[in-house]
Amino acid sequence: MTEKPYDPHDYPPFAVTVDVVILTMVKKTLKILLIQRGQGPFRDAWALPGGFVLPDEDLRDAAVRELKEETNISDDAIHLEQLGTYGSPERDPRMRVVTVAYWAIVPNLDKPIGGGDARHAEVVPVAEIESGRLRLAFDHEKILIDAIERMRSKMEYTNVATNFFEDSFTVSEFRNVYEAAWDTELNPGNFQRKLQQSADFLTPTGEKSPSESSGGRPADLYKAGPEKDLSPPLKRSKPKKPGK
Repeated sequence: MTEKPYDPHDYPPFAVTVDVVILTMVKKTLKILLIQRGQGPFRDAWALPGGFVLPDEDLRDAAVRELKEETNISDDAIHLEQLGTYGSPERDPRMRVVTVAYWAIVPNLDKPIGGGDARHAEVVPVAEIESGRLRLAFDHEKILIDAIERMRSKMEYTNVATNFFEDSFTVSEFRNVYEAAWDTELNPGNFQRKLQQSADFLTPTGEKSPSESSGGRPADLYKAGPEKDLSPPLKRSKPKKPGK
């Protein structure tokens, strides 16, 4: 029996896209980079930066290209980590589209520049999305929520939180990142003791922070150490109650 030749027209067409979740910390507030779509579908709606993968393009290369085109952020200083694949049949009204999502942390990203298919780019408090006050195009809200949970989880047992800093930092500043990301309050003494239990997790620079305006003593400055894992891990506390 002769096997029927392969004909791509026998199968429904579908496309592949990439979407990128960029998290940052601005004035002790966890924020997410969003773009305002300049074309349909969902024209003018807020969305994650991303777009279609070109026929001769690797997935990660497509993510890097779209991020640079739509937000002017280069991959040189960030580490993109693959988050997951999203392929609900109804996620894109144009056709069947499967997207591969990436995520990364960029320190002190305050005023991104929109470009390409993006009319505008802005960093928005994560709380705006988690509260439901800001709706995103496609299934980008689900992708974003998954990325935030991945980050929060990895902060328990890795040094991923050090990526929120461009330079050295104090233990107090490091704790502030955890409190903002986990939306909770941490006991300063317990937090510092936990860090000290994991040798080489943070490395002292030998320098001090500038004197505080309140008259407090300068604090020791640290940077990420050679040990990437925090053992024993930090455990997330319950979120702060509203109004607290």
